[in-house]
Amino acid sequence: MTGERDDHDGGGADRDPVGPDALRAVEHELTVLLRRARAVSWEVAREVHPHLEPNAYGLLLLLFRAGPTRLTDLATELGIGKGTLSRQITGLEGLGLVRRQPDPVDGRAALLDLTEEGQRRFGEARGARQRQLHRTLAGWPTADQREFARLLSRYNAESR
Repeated sequence: MTGERDDHDGGGADRDPVGPDALRAVEHELTVLLRRARAVSWEVAREVHPHLEPNAYGLLLLLFRAGPTRLTDLATELGIGKGTLSRQITGLEGLGLVRRQPDPVDGRAALLDLTEEGQRRFGEARGARQRQLHRTLAGWPTADQREFARLLSRYNAESR
């Protein structure tokens, strides 16, 4: 017995340590995934706007999903400082993709939201990204697609 087992129950202290071969394989696959993700991020960002930085796609996605949101809430969700986020938002405002509007609950605060142009451009780019994902996963059995999503979710949750 190697001491390794398929333990995906999310349990605690009784888990076996990651074996060196598995660790090397995961490291390699994550490196490939991240390299491809960076390339796709550049492509998708350019589809939204020619001057959009690739890391802004995630910010636009959060605004697309959440609707009007306070800067402090976005900063918390993204795990970045308010100053850094404020600079990113200013850039997105300059591109006509995001707007600030008064918070009806707290007049001192502002809500951030996609402009109509931001919604349109983001929606088109997101559609292209989803079509690419569909092409990539089309040959996978549905159970594999769900398991892949589950494992990515678990990895992301445990990586915070």
